[in-house]
Amino acid sequence: MRTPPSGPAAQAGGEPRSRQQRGGPGERPPGEARAGADVGAARFREVMARHPAGVVVVTAAPDQGPVGLTATSFTSVSLEPPLVSFYIDGRASSWPGIRDAQAFAVNLLAEDQHEVAARFAARGVDRFAPPTRWWHGPAGVPLLHGAAGHVVCRRHDVFAVGDHWLVVGRVAATAVAGEQHALGVQRAPDAAPGSAPAPLLYHRGRYGSFTARED
Repeated sequence: MRTPPSGPAAQAGGEPRSRQQRGGPGERPPGEARAGADVGAARFREVMARHPAGVVVVTAAPDQGPVGLTATSFTSVSLEPPLVSFYIDGRASSWPGIRDAQAFAVNLLAEDQHEVAARFAARGVDRFAPPTRWWHGPAGVPLLHGAAGHVVCRRHDVFAVGDHWLVVGRVAATAVAGEQHALGVQRAPDAAPGSAPAPLLYHRGRYGSFTARED
């Protein structure tokens, strides 16, 4: 859809000046991009920072060893079949391992796991070394202790989208805090059954938590 023209050409059509001053069809609000123009990277980051997002750590176990990364792009895609997805930068050190793995896990971080999120976003560190606590789940995928939940997936599809890759997984198993026994451990290591840790969120470059309204 084209943006209505502005400037002298629009005013020549007899549009009342008072309507133009009120922001009529011939005018754009300050800062509005012209149709067909891409917004700059800095502006794009600035506005997206206003959008709060849940924080997850995606893990996999390719032949070369466990890999993992922090992501805020995780989302559900479909109920039947059960599909989820996330995006990963093609330049990320974890991408080759994620790409080669036939299965991966999405660890839904709890509000007290901001240090885990920072560790799996850091460069040049062994993300699975202590103090990281984890165990092998179904298909050998690494599962992080203390997470609010886990989603284990088989790789379903991969697409190149801009400068990222969209990874789609078919959900094979799930567990919430206190149910880790369903994913390969004999005893839930971090939470009692039925507990529901608050999620970790990311907003304007900082980690935080969520508090539900009473009403």
